[in-house]
Amino acid sequence: MVNPMRGEVEIVLDGQAHVARLTLGALAELEHDLGADSLLAVAERFEAGRFGSRDVLAVLVAGLRGGGWQGRAADLLAVEIGGGPVAAGRAAAELLARAFRIDT
Repeated sequence: MVNPMRGEVEIVLDGQAHVARLTLGALAELEHDLGADSLLAVAERFEAGRFGSRDVLAVLVAGLRGGGWQGRAADLLAVEIGGGPVAAGRAAAELLARAFRIDT
């Protein structure tokens, strides 16, 4: 079961639920994988709609790894993501939104 207050999102791979969250280490990995020079650049890229399927994949991999998954991007190419591409995009957007949430 995921905890949204911790920034967690559920992602189903081949019928098995996984917890994903963008920890600082996962965000650093994502920043590197996307060739971004800052976390702000990553957020702006998605907010502006300048992303593709590879970007969504990078967010999912980083989030899954932040949740303890040991796989790599190539592993996601060989699994069925529950809900298909639309659910994958939605999960990536939710991961980013929860990672950049500001509590006041």
